[in-house]
Amino acid sequence: MGDALDYAVYSCELDADQFFGMFLASGVAEQFGNGNPMYVAGMTGCELVKKVVSKSGMNMQDIPEEMYLDKSSEYWAGWALAYYQWYTGKSFSRIHQAVSVRDILYLYPMLHEADIMKFVEIMNEKLQAFYVETNLKRIRRLVRLSQSELAENSGVSLRQIQLLEQREEDINKIQAINLFKLSRILGCKCEELLEI
Repeated sequence: MGDALDYAVYSCELDADQFFGMFLASGVAEQFGNGNPMYVAGMTGCELVKKVVSKSGMNMQDIPEEMYLDKSSEYWAGWALAYYQWYTGKSFSRIHQAVSVRDILYLYPMLHEADIMKFVEIMNEKLQAFYVETNLKRIRRLVRLSQSELAENSGVSLRQIQLLEQREEDINKIQAINLFKLSRILGCKCEELLEI
């Protein structure tokens, strides 16, 4: 991903966010995020860019494939973003809605020599600030149930619901049976409650 963003910006002269928008729209982001080996390890960054551009329906001149030895801030941003997506399991789309590539590039001077976990920590803070409500709370409010009513109807404890809505407990790591119970009462799919 680092080489792809580097090549997209410097060789193809695409804006970083423009390329990332194409990456999302092309369906390649979903395949990359799911760990499809064809996209993650089966092609170079240059080939990834060409795949994204062609899937986006845009014509691209035959630009020589260049991988730069000097790594740019765009390379770091692409690498850090891919690491964050892999580490958290959040979709590229969800990440990009909260934090643009341009925002990540602004972090480069401060974080490019820091431990990657510092980047993860800052990204988590940015996503939590953007996504104020958890999916559980948002859906519960849409169906007009109080926390107590949801607890009573689902059999999941009121305290656990409170912890999940306050992000003090990770809904992605709760027992599957409790996730199923909540989704059944809320009338949604289990996946809709996850924070990915």
